[in-house]
Amino acid sequence: MDKQDKLKRYTQQNLRICQQKQLDILTEIDRICTRQGIEYWLDGGSLLGAVRHRGFIPWDDDIDIAMTLEDFKKFEAIAPQELPAHLFLQNRRTDAGVREPITKIRDLNSLYIERADTFEADYGKGIFVDIFPFVDYPNLPSAWIRHITKGISKSYSVLHRMHYYSFRSFAEFFWFGGKYCLLSLLWRFVGFWGKKTRCSDIPVLNGRGVSFDKKAIKPLKKILFEGREFPCPCDVHSYLTDLYGDYMTVPPVDKREFHAVFILPELL
Repeated sequence: MDKQDKLKRYTQQNLRICQQKQLDILTEIDRICTRQGIEYWLDGGSLLGAVRHRGFIPWDDDIDIAMTLEDFKKFEAIAPQELPAHLFLQNRRTDAGVREPITKIRDLNSLYIERADTFEADYGKGIFVDIFPFVDYPNLPSAWIRHITKGISKSYSVLHRMHYYSFRSFAEFFWFGGKYCLLSLLWRFVGFWGKKTRCSDIPVLNGRGVSFDKKAIKPLKKILFEGREFPCPCDVHSYLTDLYGDYMTVPPVDKREFHAVFILPELL
């Protein structure tokens, strides 16, 4: 067994402990949101896991939740005072080393390394829950939304990853910088058109290019996840179909991916 296989096996052995810690983080988030009147819902693989497995997808190693941008701003302002000492709200505004636009609630007494992480980079790397702010989307054909938002997300990702001084880095800067500016302006322009009956992640986070009918989300319901009830969209079937298509089919073993390459549930 080579070093990579040993590392993967070690990570898999720690998976359930990681999931339990993430569930504890989610419970703290739920406590704060309930107390402050903030609405959120299970999103992505966490919602899929709740429907298909009544908890985590067995090989999933993160939790995703979503909330409107308005509720997100309220949560971001309140959470640092409400969270226990070992939990930290992390994004580009609270942790200078962070490059990605995602907000996470991190457990500081753990270590969680993703493929895009490095041990040397100076930012928190604990076990986490992802929070995705949702915004209204213009009434455009789904293909248009997919093309524009995927382009914005891809360009943003390239522009904010770690660069080295080289011809390629300069070429990428001008190409993707121009693409990002053009598509962002186009997105703002089309945003003035008609009613906005759909919503999704802010475009820089919408790498899938999907959007959801707002009527499929609210009023929120409750769903069982790992023996506890958490908020979910009111039309889970519509939501998951937009996101995954045939969401009840379990993928083959070779298609089941971990986000983490290394998990240490407890730091000494």
